[in-house]
Amino acid sequence: MELVDVLGYMAALVVGLVLGLVGGGGSILTVPVMVYLLGYNPILATAYSLFVVGVSALVGAFRNMQKGLVDFRTAIVFAIPAFIAVYITRKFIIPAIPDSLTNVGEFVVTKDIAIMIFFAVIMLLASFSMIRSKKGDPDENEEVQYNYPLIVIEGLAVGVLTGLVGAGGGFLIIPALVLLAKLPMKKAVATSLLIIAIKSLIGFIGDVENLQIDWGFLLSFTAMSVIGIFLGIWLGGFIDGKKLKKAFGWFVLGMAFYIIFMEISA
Repeated sequence: MELVDVLGYMAALVVGLVLGLVGGGGSILTVPVMVYLLGYNPILATAYSLFVVGVSALVGAFRNMQKGLVDFRTAIVFAIPAFIAVYITRKFIIPAIPDSLTNVGEFVVTKDIAIMIFFAVIMLLASFSMIRSKKGDPDENEEVQYNYPLIVIEGLAVGVLTGLVGAGGGFLIIPALVLLAKLPMKKAVATSLLIIAIKSLIGFIGDVENLQIDWGFLLSFTAMSVIGIFLGIWLGGFIDGKKLKKAFGWFVLGMAFYIIFMEISA
């Protein structure tokens, strides 16, 4: 096994670790690892990201179900419009985007470059969401409230985002669950994992019909990520989640600028 493969599988472990600790952010690591470390094109990388993050999040969600932390009603209201949007995006919208979009002087903006730049912008938004300080979470005993129209709209938006860049959207889902459904942070993180799992795997189904999948690599990479998510859930009992999230936010910010630099300089 070459060094790049070892580093790739170590990164897979970190992907699961991050998902288990903060309830999102897995795709923010998976896509750059697939593209820049392992050499996959962005279309295939985002497809693989959907599967890796989806399976890992599903395992984490089952673990949290055993603890009674998943709010199924909120998950269903959010997930239905989300997985419809992500399937349509991966099945029809992504294949319809032309390979060459526009020219900026001598610089040709290709489909792959546009996807990675857009992904970097999403990373910037995610980093700001994680870095900024927030007010206290809702009380654990506070009654859950449902703003159905806003939850559905948020689900559609996150579904399209997931389809375009392979991002699970945990950084959007968790604030939505806290603000719109008044879920406590622990329940929001746990419920987010179930939503991410459902819509990511539904989106991947749209890719199976369009792409050649290397199942041997994908399953082994995903297995490492699943190990990571068990480790992340366990470590969550010992680490201050807010401090971890802020530190990860700074890391994501740096990665976003790195991706933009790589795509423009290439």
